[in-house]
Order: sequence, then structure tokens, then C-alpha cells
Amino acid sequence: MPDWFSHFFIWMQGLSPVWAYLTLFVVAYGENVVPPIPGDMVVVFAGYMAGIGQLHLSAVVALSTTGGAAGFMTMYAAGYKLGEAVLDPDRLRWMPRQGFDRAQRWIRTYGYGVIAANRFLSGARSVISLTAGMFQMEPGRTAWWCTASALVWTGLISYAGYAVGENWSLVVQYLRAYGRIVLVLLLLIAAGLLFRWYWHREESPSPQQAGTDGTRSEGKGTHDS
Repeated sequence: MPDWFSHFFIWMQGLSPVWAYLTLFVVAYGENVVPPIPGDMVVVFAGYMAGIGQLHLSAVVALSTTGGAAGFMTMYAAGYKLGEAVLDPDRLRWMPRQGFDRAQRWIRTYGYGVIAANRFLSGARSVISLTAGMFQMEPGRTAWWCTASALVWTGLISYAGYAVGENWSLVVQYLRAYGRIVLVLLLLIAAGLLFRWYWHREESPSPQQAGTDGTRSEGKGTHDS
């Protein structure tokens, strides 16, 4: 773990509960707006702090869920307002540009299921929220599903930090490995969808070919009669 992470966690552990909760909320919100922020690590550490009695686990889950959902909806609102302008490489330069095409395919295919799964799709959360806004998905349903996703995910990882105690950094290592596995799976799914699209495109007759076949059938029927 980099030194500045260690210094940050030492600093956070020295805070009063009120300031520790505020830090947790700000980080949970910020990781959706500025993706490099390692929000999951902070949630796991807050779970550890709950395990040693400095914080309450229910408050950790509530604040990380609220912060995460609020951050998601902030980026959703930006995408809703900007529309396809979010695809402009000169805008939102800190966002991972390569994920937008993938997020668009997912939403076209799975709809609100992508919003429900967004917290489990490491590295794609902010892109999904922007794309959902760009597609102008219904705000109420989007807020519901992103909150449910955040609640389940933060509940799991904060409890993991709570349960393992001093070994909380192991959870972070597992999360990193999980992120790599998810990335590989997403690439395989994207490749599969692309192959399926290409296969159906090759099998489906073009409009010109269909018209030619229809004309031949008509001609044959007239000749037979």
C-alpha cells in the first residue's frame, strides 16, 4: 500500500467520529465524480473502525450508500444535461473515455439492470452514470437502483472490514483482484456481444437480396401457373 494511503488512514483513524463520518461521505461521493479516488478502500477501513468501536457499522453503511448514490446521480444529472456532448473528448477529461461505448451497449441490452449492477462493475461506475443520463433514463428508477446497488456493495465491503479487523488490508487486496477479474469478464462479454452482432448480420439477408429473392419467387409462381 502506498505511503500516502497509510498516512491517510492514520489521519482518518485519529479523527473524531463526526469528522470520520464526514470524510467517509465525501470520499464515497467523490469517487463517483472523480474515479481515481479509492472509495472502496475507505469504506473497508471505516468498517474496520466500526469493528474496533470507533464508529457504528450501520452509520458507515448508511453514509457510504448515501454518498455513493448522490455521486452517481450527480454524474447522471451531468449526462442528462450534456447529452451526447459527454462523448466530446474535450469535456470531462478525467473520465475513462474507452468505457463509454461499452456502457452504451450494456444499457441498450440490459437497461436498468446495468444501474442495479453498477457498484459491482469496478472501473465503470462513473461512465455508467453519465451514460444513463445521456440516454435520459427515468430519474426515479435510476435513483432507486443506484441506491440499492450502493447499499448492497457498501454493506458487503464494510462488513468485511468489520469482520476481519486488523487484516482489513487483505480485503483491499481481494477487491483489487476482483476488479481485474471483472475487467476481463467485461471484455469477454463485450467480445461475445460483438461476435453475436456480426454473426446475425452475416446471416440476415440484406434488403436488396431479400427483394431479389422475392421477385424470383413471384416470377416462378407466374411461370408455373
